[in-house]
Amino acid sequence: MKKSIILLSISTFLFLSCGKEKKETTNNEPAITVKVSGISADTNGEFVTASGKIEAENSANVSTRMMGYVTKVNVKVGQKVSAGQLLVSINNTDLQAKKAQVDASILQATAGYNNAKKDYERFTALFNQQSASQKELDDMTSRYEMAKAGLEGAKQMRNEVMAQFSYSNITAPFSGEVTNTFVKEGDMANPGMPLVSIEGASHLQVTAMVSESDITSIKNGMNVKVLVKSTNQEISGKVSEVSGSAKNTGGQFLVKINLINAGSKVLSGMFVNVQFPIANKPQAATVVSDKVLVPESALVHQGQLTGIYTIGNGNTAILRWLRIGKSFGNQVEVLSGLSANEQYIVSADGKLYNGAKISVQ
Repeated sequence: MKKSIILLSISTFLFLSCGKEKKETTNNEPAITVKVSGISADTNGEFVTASGKIEAENSANVSTRMMGYVTKVNVKVGQKVSAGQLLVSINNTDLQAKKAQVDASILQATAGYNNAKKDYERFTALFNQQSASQKELDDMTSRYEMAKAGLEGAKQMRNEVMAQFSYSNITAPFSGEVTNTFVKEGDMANPGMPLVSIEGASHLQVTAMVSESDITSIKNGMNVKVLVKSTNQEISGKVSEVSGSAKNTGGQFLVKINLINAGSKVLSGMFVNVQFPIANKPQAATVVSDKVLVPESALVHQGQLTGIYTIGNGNTAILRWLRIGKSFGNQVEVLSGLSANEQYIVSADGKLYNGAKISVQ
């Protein structure tokens, strides 16, 4: 019995010792040796890149202020329209009836006005000849003024009805192209409901989102280069607006660029990369023209998500999710999630995870 107690005590001591040693090893894991991306500069100079989208400088969703059934849609998607061209017709039978009533009231008011005017002029002449009293003249004057006001009110009512007719015949506010139609014949049009969308094709601009670390280097009037991704076309542009707040844009600052000589192949809705020339700007990702490229081997795939490990504070690995674009050989274009001045982990001598300690080789 005594021998069994001694063996149990020794076993318990060894078990606790092993558990303590294992815990210390876990808390003091060695740093994983990694290789990071090198710094490369573009031959055209140092710059900051940002993703953006082309849009029309003039765009509108045309609507109406009246309720009625759509009788005809006079345009189709993709059709060129000029300013003042009829787009949508809305049933205006009730307006026609109201206009007829107003016209009749104008005729009645005109007849009453003419009669009151003749009486006023006659009594004025009689009063000057001392053949009519002051009270009789005052009564005729009041009658004449009331008839005059009634005629003016009827005319203004007719102007109101005629203004309503403009809401039943929707016209283009400017020249451009129809990008969408929201109704068809027989639909009920309601006040404020969009009927047709129009964009002016003559003036195009780019809206780009710039990070807070780069926005202070971008100035209004700066000349930039814009690369259209789908056509691989390079266009010149000039910064027209720089937002001073990122409150409503998720921490990114909105910058607008006017395109110069865009050409007919550049369409609204195309995605672009914008190159802002910045002096003394370090770059960590490989940049070709204004594309940010990373090697395929550095990417991490988890389901439908694609990410890359960057270097965080205290030499830790931070997994950053990316939006990627086209492939160029063994490299992949990064559309968002990684800027050109950030370094990333190319390879590691161990298995990386988010928050792992690393040692840069």
